[in-house]
Amino acid sequence: MYAKMMSASVLGIEGRLIEVEVNISSGLPMVNVVGLPDSAVRESIDRVRAAIQNAGMKFPLDRVTINLAPADLRKEGSAFDLAIAAGILCASGQLEPGMLADTLLIGELSLSGTIRSVPGVLPMTELARRCGLRRIVVPRSAAAEASLLPGIEVQGISSLSEWLNGEDGAEPDDPPGAPRGFGSKRLRDLIRFQDSSDNGELDLADVVGQEQGKRALLVAASGMHNLVFIGPPGTGKTMLCRRLPTILPPLNDEEALAVTKIFSVCGKLGETRAGLIRSRPFRAPHHTISGAGLVGGGTIPKPGEVTLAHHGVLFLDELPEFSRSCLETLRQPLEDRQVTIGRARAVCRFPASFMLAASMNPCPCGGEPSGLPCACSPAAVSRYRARISGPLADRLDLQVELARQPLQGLSSGGGLSSAQAREIVADAAARQLARYAKHGFQWNSQLQGSHLRKYAKLSSDAETLLQQVYDRLGLSFRAHDRILRISRTIADLADRENIRTEDVAEAISYRCLDRAASP
Repeated sequence: MYAKMMSASVLGIEGRLIEVEVNISSGLPMVNVVGLPDSAVRESIDRVRAAIQNAGMKFPLDRVTINLAPADLRKEGSAFDLAIAAGILCASGQLEPGMLADTLLIGELSLSGTIRSVPGVLPMTELARRCGLRRIVVPRSAAAEASLLPGIEVQGISSLSEWLNGEDGAEPDDPPGAPRGFGSKRLRDLIRFQDSSDNGELDLADVVGQEQGKRALLVAASGMHNLVFIGPPGTGKTMLCRRLPTILPPLNDEEALAVTKIFSVCGKLGETRAGLIRSRPFRAPHHTISGAGLVGGGTIPKPGEVTLAHHGVLFLDELPEFSRSCLETLRQPLEDRQVTIGRARAVCRFPASFMLAASMNPCPCGGEPSGLPCACSPAAVSRYRARISGPLADRLDLQVELARQPLQGLSSGGGLSSAQAREIVADAAARQLARYAKHGFQWNSQLQGSHLRKYAKLSSDAETLLQQVYDRLGLSFRAHDRILRISRTIADLADRENIRTEDVAEAISYRCLDRAASP
């Protein structure tokens, strides 16, 4: 008496197919679970036994062996409950195995037989479709999530008894916002922008004054460049950063699927509306966060905040207040756009292509450049700024100082609104998408190597200016290349294919930390 069911788990953010084998033989009544199960999997036997009995079926009083293959992969979580229950019922002759052929079973069982949702349904559904399975059975609460992917039959069930009696399993309606398929789309379809209502009442016009800060925000959003604002308290640093999502383009189909998968794995889809996530993520962790919480980690690695900010914004308010060891973990994801976490049994790679936005005071009390009394000694200011290491500061493309605003004019309008900024960013993003379509990337911030030399050529005057600044400030090659990328974005904002000297000059003006560090 043997049966095999198909289930799945999540490793990193990708689904892994798991074969649930059940064998029932004569002997003393006992149940063994093998295949590197964790505590949640071993405890599933008690849940499965009670659920089967409360569904009106019989749990076999024999020797039951359950194997989760592949045996060398650590299994965790409660997603195998439904597959284990179905395997036991098939092996004991109470359920016809043929009805579950080419079917992936996912769900946690309660003692009463109710099917509960589990994290990671979307990547598991993608795995089932990729492996050629015909159908996936999931908890009814997760059926809309599984239905986001076309090409596979989705059956949502609410309880074990109703499913066994054939009283459940109606296919869910398409959720609001669900796409009708994936594939190539026209340029104007890829560069469509979310409604301003998606971002509540935040608007760039709320920030009065700070025109230089708004300009820097526009440049950063147009090329997805990293950004840090430096200035006294109350100058609008946090206000500007929190309005970044209101001017960023929405996610295209490919990006939306990747972001929705990440939120599904982390169990955070309940915080979003139905359908694929279309607005870019905005994550703002507290400065007490650990390194593992920021970049991911754990015995079985889980995504961190940098992965949750994939294709979006990671905002670090009061940057020097984060621990130095925590900030240094950002070096690899900022450069490689992914996080690699190695463990004894597996190496997980999490996507981390995000835009870093940060704010900081010029000194511990915040009064140094504002004209206000400053009680900080030069040594205290030096220690405060030293919390941001040189290699990390090098990776911040735009380093912008914001000055304290005068009282005059504060009652007037805020100037550029989010709707106007979205239109400007739309044009710049469209130019980049058309330019880099055949190279597999979209933003100027992703230019490297030969692509950077090809698309960021400078005139002789601009090249001379950059060379003089490079020597005078003692810039690194990384800072040099980031100035080129910013110059490319500034030229795109002006609808110019060629980079001019004034574009390079403006890009250089956004490197205030380099100027402060030079002799």
